Amino acid sequence: MERTTQLVGQSSTFLDAIERASRAAPLDRPVLVIGERGTGKELVAERLHHLSSRWDGPLIIMNCAALPETLIEAELFGHEAGAFTGATKARAGRFEEAHGGTLFLDELATLSQGAQERLLRAVEYGEVTRIGASRPVEVDVRIVAATNEHLPRLAEEGRFRADLLDRLSFEVVTLPPLRARQSDIPILADHFARRMALELEWPRWPGFSERAAATLQTYDWPGNVRELRNVVERAVYRWEDPERPVDEIQFDPFDSPWLPQPRPRADAAAGAVARIEPPKTQEILPPLPVPASGGHDPLSCTDYRLAVAEYEKAILTAALEKCRWNQRAAAAALQLTYDQLRHALRRHELLS
Repeated sequence: MERTTQLVGQSSTFLDAIERASRAAPLDRPVLVIGERGTGKELVAERLHHLSSRWDGPLIIMNCAALPETLIEAELFGHEAGAFTGATKARAGRFEEAHGGTLFLDELATLSQGAQERLLRAVEYGEVTRIGASRPVEVDVRIVAATNEHLPRLAEEGRFRADLLDRLSFEVVTLPPLRARQSDIPILADHFARRMALELEWPRWPGFSERAAATLQTYDWPGNVRELRNVVERAVYRWEDPERPVDEIQFDPFDSPWLPQPRPRADAAAGAVARIEPPKTQEILPPLPVPASGGHDPLSCTDYRLAVAEYEKAILTAALEKCRWNQRAAAAALQLTYDQLRHALRRHELLS
C-alpha cells in the first residue's frame, strides 16, 4: 500500500529528530519514538525500517491500545488451538509474523503488566511462547515502539516495567510538536493543499490569502501535523472558487449553531430534573420585527414558501444593514457560520 503522507519539514528541531532516527536505523537495536498525537511517530518507524538492513523484511504494525487487555498477549505472541475460549485453531502472533523484519508497537504504555513481562523475555532472549504451548519459538525481530507518555515517570510510579524500559531505550527519538516547528507550518500547509487541489482536479493551486496564512501560522495545533492536514484539506475542499486564493479556515468542523443540546437528567440528590440553560450568546442585533419586502407584508402572501423566502431575505438584508454590510458581523449576529451566511446570501441573490 502506497503511503499518502510523507515526512515534510525544514525546521532545525524537526531535522534533528529525523537525523537521529536515520543514524539509528542501520543498527539492529530497539528504538523508542516519543511524541504527541499527530507528530508522525509511525512515519518515523517506517523510516527506521526502510533504512535498515531489514528493509526487505516485513514491517508489522500493532496498536497496543486497539485491543482489550485479554487479547493483547494472544495477538503479540500467538496461541495454540484450544488455549482459550474461541481459539479454534492455532495462530501465529505478531512476533512470528515480523520474523526477519521490524515490529512496530504503537501506544506502548497501554500494555498490561503481563504483556510487558512476556515482551521483556522476547526482547531479551529472542524467543516467544504461544499461549497454550510448551515450547518457545525463536524469532529475529527488531522492536520499534512509540508512545505519547513519559515512560520514565510511569516506571517510577510502577505502571511500566523499568527493566523493559532499559531494554527498549537504546535510542530515543523525541518528535517536536508542530507549535515548535513554526517555519514548517506554511510548507506543510502548501504540501497538503496542493495534493487536495490535485485530487479535486483544479487547474492550478491559487495558494492561501494573507489572512488565511496568518490564521494557520498563529494557531496552536494541539493535534499537530494530522490536525493541520485535516484543516487544510477541508479548507481547500470547501472553497468554491479555484481561481482565487483560499481565504476561509475552519478549525472545528463540528462548529454549528444547531449543535445537539444535552438532555435534561434527573438530579440524584434532589430527585428533580436538571434545568438546561440555553447557551448565552452576545446579542449583536436587537430582535428583528416582521419586515416588509417588495412593498408588501411577506406574511400576507398566499404561497407559504414564497412568504418564508421573502421573510428570510428581509432578515438577511436587515442584518447586513445593521452591521454595515460586514458579512462576518452579520453571521455572528444571526448565529450562523460565515459559510452558512454566504450560502443564504447566494440563494437570495444578495451577493454583489
